[in-house]
Amino acid sequence: MKILKYKKMTNGRYKLYLDDGVELILYEEVILKYELLLKKDIDSNKLKEIGEFNLECDVYYVALKTLKSRFKSVKELRDNLIKKEYPIDLVEKAISKLLKQGYLDDRSFCKSYINNQIITTSKGPYKISKELINKGISKDIIDDEIVNFTEEEQLVKIKKIADRLIKTNRTRGGVVLKRKIINDLIHLGYNTTLINKVLDNLTFDNDKDLATREYEKIYKRLSRKYSGRELEYKIKERLYKLGLYYEEQ
Repeated sequence: MKILKYKKMTNGRYKLYLDDGVELILYEEVILKYELLLKKDIDSNKLKEIGEFNLECDVYYVALKTLKSRFKSVKELRDNLIKKEYPIDLVEKAISKLLKQGYLDDRSFCKSYINNQIITTSKGPYKISKELINKGISKDIIDDEIVNFTEEEQLVKIKKIADRLIKTNRTRGGVVLKRKIINDLIHLGYNTTLINKVLDNLTFDNDKDLATREYEKIYKRLSRKYSGRELEYKIKERLYKLGLYYEEQ
């Protein structure tokens, strides 16, 4: 087969037109390695070799482009490339090359991810650590880096979250509200010792106005079905579940 002409494309690639009507899009590395700007003839064996090396280059450059859009862990990048159905040996070869070049670094990724989560989310260290494990980061690296999320920072975040939940609460009071906030904070990944340290200094008294509003809502709903002492019992039961106490004036 003979190369009839070349056309330079974007992203460091060339289109080659062969005399049998075949058109090849090759990376510049391939062109240089096989001296295709100088040699005009390609036999079938060489064409196969060129195609294999071009695919290897394609995996690498797709991986590099993926990393430029968002920093990723090794596992994330590997999963992304396998999903694109690239051969696993070429995926590992590209990853190895990117690791040596410093484009991939799980420790740097871990550090960056933790800092980003601290700045942009309400997540605690346990939840952040779990997410990093799911991204393939080793426990040793996570343990080394998560300590940068200091107790002082966590206490500030816990206080801010608790204050917001208390302020926006519309249906709960007392111990029920406190218990809900504790559960929410645990779910966000905070340590119970730090949670209690903050919440023990906050007020969770029964809110009379809240209790009155909830009493009226529950009364309106249950009075269609109950009356007298049974109605009062049912209302108080519902209020108790909300952590509220209502006493008629």
